[in-house]
Amino acid sequence: MASRPKATILDIAREAGVSKSTVSLVLQGSGLIRPETALKVRKAIEDVGYVYNRGAANLRKAHSNVIGMVINDLTNPFFAEMAVGMERVFQSAGIVPFIANTAENPVRQEEVLKSLMEQGVAGLIVSPARGTTPGAFRRIETAGLPIVFTMRRLPESRIPVIAPDNHRGAWLATAHLIGKGHRRLAFFGGSSDLVVYHERLGGFREACEGLGIAKRDTLVVEGETSRKGGIACLETALAMAEPPTAALCFNDAVAFGVMLALRKRGLEPGADFAVVGFDDVIEAQHYMPALTSVAVDSAGLGERAAHVMLKMIQSRTTRAEDHIGAVNLVVRDSCGPDRRAGMGDAA
Repeated sequence: MASRPKATILDIAREAGVSKSTVSLVLQGSGLIRPETALKVRKAIEDVGYVYNRGAANLRKAHSNVIGMVINDLTNPFFAEMAVGMERVFQSAGIVPFIANTAENPVRQEEVLKSLMEQGVAGLIVSPARGTTPGAFRRIETAGLPIVFTMRRLPESRIPVIAPDNHRGAWLATAHLIGKGHRRLAFFGGSSDLVVYHERLGGFREACEGLGIAKRDTLVVEGETSRKGGIACLETALAMAEPPTAALCFNDAVAFGVMLALRKRGLEPGADFAVVGFDDVIEAQHYMPALTSVAVDSAGLGERAAHVMLKMIQSRTTRAEDHIGAVNLVVRDSCGPDRRAGMGDAA
């Protein structure tokens, strides 16, 4: 009598009416699967007579060559440039990068992370979406999967972060505006639920306080971190009785929106209102006028994140040091002439 063929994960999946990846997660004891689904899979395991080879499963898992790159906004050129830096390193290391855009939606982010876990990725690099709770990555940490944050950290999280020196960058940009004679300054864009917002706003405020700008002469306008957000911020600022004459923007996308809104009002960026961005994306140097911006080396940050991830995988660890990248101010034309050289004070 012929022996019965050894049951496979595919047999279990067919019996339970679920995917192979779901069966694998149940076998690994993952907490990502709903209890009722796990119960159905375990019954199917008994029915088909499957024997789980944990040693072979661990060997396969250790040799996974896929890393998930979960980005909060790929329409922002900064994050696209950063992703290219990651991809460059992974390709040379024989790693297959899987890129997903969460569009600043924490629900979408949760779906993407669950799917990537089910696919058995070797690690995750994530720029968290706005509104992400500190507990959103607890299951991933518990599972022992290497994970690195880029650009954004979460309060009280121990996950390693690769980010620029946001505070210093904002201080340099603000000091430059003050040095050009501006005395009414604004900070445009971003929102208080982001740690990076507080870092950049903190640098702006420290420079203003330290260089003699009264608090009443500073304006903070929260808004979307996009061109649309920049347009809205400028409209709010220019409606003030004493509007600012210069602005540090949360990022370059906001700055581009500010310059568009100035032009719509018949004002010239630089000559009539000074604008500084943050990130120094490739487009900044080609804009008209060319945008003064805080350079953070977006591709370099992506490369660093990829190298840290590869080292974590090779060392079989989930621990790594934070990396705070150097920044510098790239001065171009969007701040206009020195206002101390006989320029008027009105915007």
